[in-house]
Amino acid sequence: MPYFGSAAILVALGLAVYSLLAGTIGLYALAKNRPLAIPAERLRETSRRAGIMTFVCISCAAFALVWAAFTDDYSVDYILHHTNHALPWYYKFSALWSGQEGSLVLWAWLLSAYGFVLRLRHKTDITLHAYASTILSGIQIFFFSLLVFAAPPFAFAPGPLQPDGFGLNPLLQYPEMVIHPPMLYLGYVGFSIPFAFALGALMMRYPGDKWIHITRRWTMVTWLFLTCGIVLGMHWAYAVLGWGGYWGWDPVENASLLPWLAGTAFLHSVMMQEKRGMLKTWNMWLIFVTFMLSILGTLLTRSGLVSSVHAFAQSSIGTYFAWFLVVVFAVCLFTFFLQRDHLKTENHLESFVSREASFLFNNWILLLSCFVVLWGTLFPVISEYVNGTKTTVGPPYYNRVMVPIGLFLIFLTGVGPLLAWRATSVKAIRRNFVLPCIAVIGTAIILMISGVQPWKDESAQTSIYALVCMALSAGVITAITAEFLRGAAVLHQQTGKNLASSAILLTRRNTRRYGGYIIHFGIVVMFIGLAGGAFNQSKEMEMSFGDSVQIGSWKLVCKSFSQDSNPNYDTSYALMDVFHNGKYVTRLTPERRFYTASQQPSTMVAIHSTLARDLYVVYEGQNPDTQRPIIKIFLNPLVNWIWLGVVVVVFGTFIALVPPLIPGKIRQTASDPRLATDPTGIGAGPAYAAKSSLGPDGLPAKLPGANHA
Repeated sequence: MPYFGSAAILVALGLAVYSLLAGTIGLYALAKNRPLAIPAERLRETSRRAGIMTFVCISCAAFALVWAAFTDDYSVDYILHHTNHALPWYYKFSALWSGQEGSLVLWAWLLSAYGFVLRLRHKTDITLHAYASTILSGIQIFFFSLLVFAAPPFAFAPGPLQPDGFGLNPLLQYPEMVIHPPMLYLGYVGFSIPFAFALGALMMRYPGDKWIHITRRWTMVTWLFLTCGIVLGMHWAYAVLGWGGYWGWDPVENASLLPWLAGTAFLHSVMMQEKRGMLKTWNMWLIFVTFMLSILGTLLTRSGLVSSVHAFAQSSIGTYFAWFLVVVFAVCLFTFFLQRDHLKTENHLESFVSREASFLFNNWILLLSCFVVLWGTLFPVISEYVNGTKTTVGPPYYNRVMVPIGLFLIFLTGVGPLLAWRATSVKAIRRNFVLPCIAVIGTAIILMISGVQPWKDESAQTSIYALVCMALSAGVITAITAEFLRGAAVLHQQTGKNLASSAILLTRRNTRRYGGYIIHFGIVVMFIGLAGGAFNQSKEMEMSFGDSVQIGSWKLVCKSFSQDSNPNYDTSYALMDVFHNGKYVTRLTPERRFYTASQQPSTMVAIHSTLARDLYVVYEGQNPDTQRPIIKIFLNPLVNWIWLGVVVVVFGTFIALVPPLIPGKIRQTASDPRLATDPTGIGAGPAYAAKSSLGPDGLPAKLPGANHA
């Protein structure tokens, strides 16, 4: 099986090289109208089919590696170092991405899978897909070359055959780690597709913005995968590492955040190009940068440049990624300067009080946050190069800079939907901002009455930020809810349906716009959960049988300590009875495990979750001096709001991906800029309709989104 896997990778490399060469020659001949011995169209088609076959070949290689893991083939060095006999089957499957070589196989397989789908859908636009397919082949060549020359996954283990493997890293033996890395990689790898389409469109001077419509769903799906991957990683860090938090501004955590920020900026600014023909150069470079940041994240994970609990061991493979980044940047820069006259803008910003301006500010803030995170991540490397000493940048730096940036993003999230394209009248501003402002002020007053009083808090700045975050979040939620209710009320008057049915119909008629509102709603819910971190409490103490500890209104009583073992690990755990305001609630069993194969310890946290707070208990082991167990307890408010917000984001993204109920060109737009739809399905448009289309209440007399050809 190892020979079969190695041969499959080698064949995949050959097919990718052919796909690149044949595609390049065929496209060049077609562009220059030059005859070839083999017709250019046929050459282009064989290039596409060769690209499809790379997916078959790399799938065979991935299967061979998984088969080796399930059959305990310790002749393969990778299997020897990442599995063992006692490892459960699902963790043997996850061994595919637990080490450097296997994770590169996963990357190459996912890239080929994306390419497989792209090449099957080539009839959407044959020429543009041919360019994208050829560019994708160039990216595939890089990863296949790594698997052949730099990090072969089927290399044989030196020395005599070992009776058992060294086991999987204990930190990876957690259910979420079976799905977190693939989700993250689906996001990283997926940005290759919009990158290939964008670069291809620029190379061929693609007329209009159709390439954006073709790649919109690709980009949204990729963004969704990356979002889920990041949050699953947060939950893993929260449930496994035992430090009471979910985001520590670790360099590899930051590496996943960078393309997410750039991709989010692209998804917002691209609407300005679709709607108004603006920011063409900006959008092109945004997608270029997003892809390069994905590669940079992989470089940081594998090069050893930064220290991280998530990173692979230091290796020379990072050099390959660095050179690949240089080549990608050079190709993008050369193509841009060659074709830059094709990216001339059609319109300019007419007012700073407009939806275009809110999108532009949103982009600036997202890219500023991207720069802040990138600077903090690379600063230790830069300082070591300049001064010879590695200066670490910790959470205080990020929190001091990123929290105000995040608050401004929440503000823009609420303001954007209330503004019209081109310009917003003073009357509309007064009408649209009254309820959100009342919500902001009212929430702030209620929170201060309830006890959130920064002037009495030791960490006043943190409390102020939390107060502002929750107040702004209330304003955004009010604004989004008002948008749905206003449109639903119009449909209710016209159809007689109840408000809930009207809101559903409204959403189905403009899925992209209202799906976007739902996504914003989910992001705001996540911010509320993040704000709860300002009020975390913690206690640590040695506990014996019968000892108790009080934290807030919660009391924990130690009932006993025990031990257990299985073929994979030995475990010590505590039995803790939990009381809230004197009433028994549940029993928690925090664990401390010791894995036999790897000879490494690991923590299994016990968590009692409610919507209001998490009671988070860690068994940290025994004090070597007193031999007494050490228990650490955290009381973390609103953590579940983060995970709930992600569910809302996923739901909103699915809604935005669904085609509208009545597609086609709109004959008439409503004069309310927030209820009107447009032919591209982008969302609200400017007030173009005649005054006669307004009802007596100032809302459109026609159904929102109903007028399609």
